[in-house]
Amino acid sequence: MTSDAPVASTPPHAPPKVPWWVARRLSRILCLDDFEPVAKRHLPGPLFGYVAGAVETQASYRDNRAVFDELGFQHRVLRDVSQRQSSISLLGKRYSAPFGIAPMGICSLTGYRGDLAQARAAARAGIPMILSGSSLIRLEEVMAQAPDTWFQAYLPAESSQIDALIDRVARAGVETLVVTVDSAVVPNRENNLRNGFRTPLRPSPRLFWDGLTHPRWSLGTFLRTWVRHGMPHFENNTAERGAAIISRHVLRDFSGREHLDWSELQRIRQRWQGRLVIKGLLNPEDVATARADGADGVILSNHGGRQLDGAVSPMRALPAALEVAGDMSVMIDSGFRRGTDVLKALALGASCAFIGRPFNYAAAIGEEGGVDHAIHLLMDEIRADMGMLGINRLEELESDALINLARS
Repeated sequence: MTSDAPVASTPPHAPPKVPWWVARRLSRILCLDDFEPVAKRHLPGPLFGYVAGAVETQASYRDNRAVFDELGFQHRVLRDVSQRQSSISLLGKRYSAPFGIAPMGICSLTGYRGDLAQARAAARAGIPMILSGSSLIRLEEVMAQAPDTWFQAYLPAESSQIDALIDRVARAGVETLVVTVDSAVVPNRENNLRNGFRTPLRPSPRLFWDGLTHPRWSLGTFLRTWVRHGMPHFENNTAERGAAIISRHVLRDFSGREHLDWSELQRIRQRWQGRLVIKGLLNPEDVATARADGADGVILSNHGGRQLDGAVSPMRALPAALEVAGDMSVMIDSGFRRGTDVLKALALGASCAFIGRPFNYAAAIGEEGGVDHAIHLLMDEIRADMGMLGINRLEELESDALINLARS
């Protein structure tokens, strides 16, 4: 668990063969933002709205992007940058780039076998990927094909259910468990109601019409999944199989967590022998508590703007978190889209940045090849940006490379 060898020194899977029409589509995508309009045309409206949407007024969603415009680089010039390497050491392992794939639910409904596509592409590229507890492919199947995948858990309501889930995750061979803690209360996702999205999906004339009007998705993702693998279910929210993704009566219940507190994290730390990461923190006091309770790392996050409307960007919370983090890895997500975004976070002291929506879109429109394309676009940006900043190693990045434009 402390090896510094690159995760993907021997790629576990050959790159997939990309059909010509997919390759043509991907050739027009030049950055992560380009995936979104293509995915919007490809996906039924409710599904796209679920992925793209944020809570209430979208204040946090906007702040996640605005914060990067407030930071500018002071680059250095006339430096030999011919030996650039973008690898990082994170939680005792060496990864090839300073970013990873954030956990996202129901990726295998937006893209064919989306969770596996992301995990396999991440393993091949040597970057971390976090499988969501709300994924539709069994954890054990993903781990068999991408053994270094991290697993993100939403805590069930009862301690006995938490213990059973933790034991299942350990048996599957997971080494890094990510516990999301900013979802004790179900947020006001009025955007989902406006878009007509709910889980499980319910048979309706609108659902039928969405399938007819988006044939590439209905044939290439939904029907293809149903024919080859049966009706998708929520596979990993608990130790047992959950509800089917389309159901007339069953509700996907995330309530009943209001009573959970830090004592449950302490219990998990005692039970879980692998690396433990706590996701969803913004307040430095919570970061300090996570450290005291034995966490190996934290992910600063406002859930991509999908939980508390008005929660600040994690970039704003990063300096205070680092002051109390000690030797914990302080990672970050929410709003990252460019190589320069990632490098700004690293310059401020973050260990790694995780990115969600663009990889969901990439898997939706290009499957595994789409995720490969997204990863390499961001890798190429970071490598070019390092050269223009005048550095060969990410460890050379320091906060004095940045100017706060809002204060200047």
